Amino acid sequence: MPSTLPKSGDRDLSLSRLFSLLLLVLLGGLTAACSNTNTNTNTTAAVPAGTGEHTEDIVVYKSPFCLCCKEWMAHLEQNDFSVGSENGLDMASVKQQWGVPASMQGCHTGVWRGQYVFEGHVPARLIRKFLANPPKDSIGLTVPGMPKGSPGMYRGGEFEPYVVYQIQRNGEYRFYERVTAPEAS
Repeated sequence: MPSTLPKSGDRDLSLSRLFSLLLLVLLGGLTAACSNTNTNTNTTAAVPAGTGEHTEDIVVYKSPFCLCCKEWMAHLEQNDFSVGSENGLDMASVKQQWGVPASMQGCHTGVWRGQYVFEGHVPARLIRKFLANPPKDSIGLTVPGMPKGSPGMYRGGEFEPYVVYQIQRNGEYRFYERVTAPEAS
């Protein structure tokens, strides 16, 4: 009569597959937390961006589970910006309110003193450059996606050049600057 019990080697293989599947699910969940633009977790009431009682230079609207957002905020603080955050908001609404085109959206949305938007992993150096002389009809800057080596996405020497775009009041966007090396903290 054939045995229906798994052999020791089969069980090890099954446990290995189960562990791999669990790891993929966990990593997928963390990635989704940083890339999902609709992160309403109902943990915080949706407050229109820029209308809260924040006194910081930049308020970052983000998912509470986003690790790269926290690293981008640390980059801003290391570059002498005061930073606050709002977690669990409907990110799609925040981005829409601030006029961030769908194709130009990043992980999080930073709002400078209720006046300008800095979408995604924009380097502090370029935020300062923009604020020193805001281009006419521009509402801010964006780094779409999550480029390797951008502030908040730097992982031990991994870097890919990326482009920072200027967002226009009419919803269009323009080239602002190409970043070809990692930014200093």
